[in-house]
Amino acid sequence: MTLLHITGARPNFPKAAPVIAALAELGVRQRLIHTGQHYDDRMSEVFFRELNLPRPDANLGVGSGSHAQQTAALMIGLETEMVTTSPELVIVYGDVNSTLAAAIVAAKLNIPVAHVEAGLRSFDMTMPEEVNRRVTDALSQLLFVTSPDAIAHLAAEGADQESIHLVGNPMIDTLLAQVSRLDVDRARASVGVGEDYIVATLHRPGNVDDPQIAADLVAVVHDAAGLAEVVLPLHPRGRSTLEALGIGDHPRVHVVEPLGYLDFMSLVRGALAVITDSGGVQEETTVLGVPCLTLRPNTERPITISHGTNQLVTTHTLAGALAEQVAARRAMPDRLVSPTTVPPLWDGHAGPRIASIIVNWLDDRYGR
Repeated sequence: MTLLHITGARPNFPKAAPVIAALAELGVRQRLIHTGQHYDDRMSEVFFRELNLPRPDANLGVGSGSHAQQTAALMIGLETEMVTTSPELVIVYGDVNSTLAAAIVAAKLNIPVAHVEAGLRSFDMTMPEEVNRRVTDALSQLLFVTSPDAIAHLAAEGADQESIHLVGNPMIDTLLAQVSRLDVDRARASVGVGEDYIVATLHRPGNVDDPQIAADLVAVVHDAAGLAEVVLPLHPRGRSTLEALGIGDHPRVHVVEPLGYLDFMSLVRGALAVITDSGGVQEETTVLGVPCLTLRPNTERPITISHGTNQLVTTHTLAGALAEQVAARRAMPDRLVSPTTVPPLWDGHAGPRIASIIVNWLDDRYGR
């Protein structure tokens, strides 16, 4: 009996690592497929080295392209893999195009699907990730959720209650397992900033595809640099637009290449605040106790607001919110103290919970 894990983009790897490790401890045979949706070393290969992930059994190397082109290439490559290996279960992560493609192919081949990080909803269908989430959940037989609100969303959409499992957050498993390896001083030195700095990550289509919106974004990042130096690891998406608009022209804005997991999380841990439009960063800052300003009109992770350090901002409200958070952070005697409360089950044991449920489900299904 073989389980097939599908990973393809930067956010997938820290979610998959604890699940793969926990299943390996239970003696389950697994195959890991890297679709190659993210293919740059700093967006992909570095995660296998730093997180002790097993080397992929196959790399489909699909690369970039439009949503249709990329998803089509993913489906073709994944169909060949699934027909060849005939897995008993396909495990997908998050909400990237690789996740959607794998769920569709598996469903067409009558192979059950387990979705790790199911039920998240922004209710914004202009986001490609929202489309991917909804379709994947509709096609999955095992729905592993990170927060209680996700259970409510799935129930409202008619999901079988027995398929829904609140397990915690495997991305947080990875963070807690690696936190002792985070070296703030070394990370600061590597990008050339002092003790006071802000981290920014910006790549969502709604922020970087439209030149006028992107210009407003550049302006608020430059304003933020008036409070402290800004470190901006620049994602390939939107790079050309932001650079053409002069994102790196401010002397206190440090535009750097995408960073590996340990370097990036080290910078986040020591930051005064984080400005982001990423989903995972909202969760990681919640656990590290770092103020997070999310430049989006909505979030599929509202628990990071109700139980964490996250708040939604616009280009008009960011400056005031950031100034308040920076002042409070500077007054802290020790910035590296994590909060005493985090969302339920974000305790570093989501991977083993998922593995146990999968093994029991397989036993029931196949009568082992």
